[in-house]
Amino acid sequence: MTKYTLLLEEGKFYHIYNQGNNGENLFYNDNNYIYFLQKLDHYLSDFVDLYAFCLMPNHFHLLIKIKTLEELEENSKERVIEFELVKSLKLNKFEERLAVSSKPVKFQKLNRFDQSTAYSLFISNQFRLFFMSYSKSINKQNGRRGSLFREIFKRKEIDSLLYLQQTVIYIHRNPLHHGLESNFTNYRWSSYDRVLKEKATKLKKNDVLEWFEDKDNYRYVHNSDVGDDIE
Repeated sequence: MTKYTLLLEEGKFYHIYNQGNNGENLFYNDNNYIYFLQKLDHYLSDFVDLYAFCLMPNHFHLLIKIKTLEELEENSKERVIEFELVKSLKLNKFEERLAVSSKPVKFQKLNRFDQSTAYSLFISNQFRLFFMSYSKSINKQNGRRGSLFREIFKRKEIDSLLYLQQTVIYIHRNPLHHGLESNFTNYRWSSYDRVLKEKATKLKKNDVLEWFEDKDNYRYVHNSDVGDDIE
């Protein structure tokens, strides 16, 4: 699997990133950044946990973990996830059979292996719906047509604590890396400062701070270049 086709599997961490089609901007004003985060919450917060983010004018970075099926059951015991798989995805025979079904899939009636496969495709489709929804608003705002994002978003599995730490640092230092801010800690559209604040949020900031032991070490390590070359 490549960084374009890697399945988003339950319980795993991923670095998700994408950019504007042909290098075009994704964000033009403060309201665009706010709207992007609102749409991210609407389409994905039930299914993924967010640990870090940075929104740049023409691209973005997210560090997420896919919630497990058990977590979904615990959070909403009465919920039955129903969906139709998108035909445009590259599907195997099982997935294709689900996609052409005239009725939505009753998620809880699938066996555990098929649930996991279908759930991965469902998560990818939620990202697709998220990007489509945001794109429509920007196209309307700017009087443009066509795809706003590159067609397939990139994703990398993060499989160790060290890699998690490096990814968080890389994401937060991105404004410095691209010459947008001389002091990345002042950049408004990243999660760097939000991790340090006590304000309640869905951002998994307590987990992030535990990865770095405490706030002081979090600040200290971010001022190194340990994560600058991981993309």
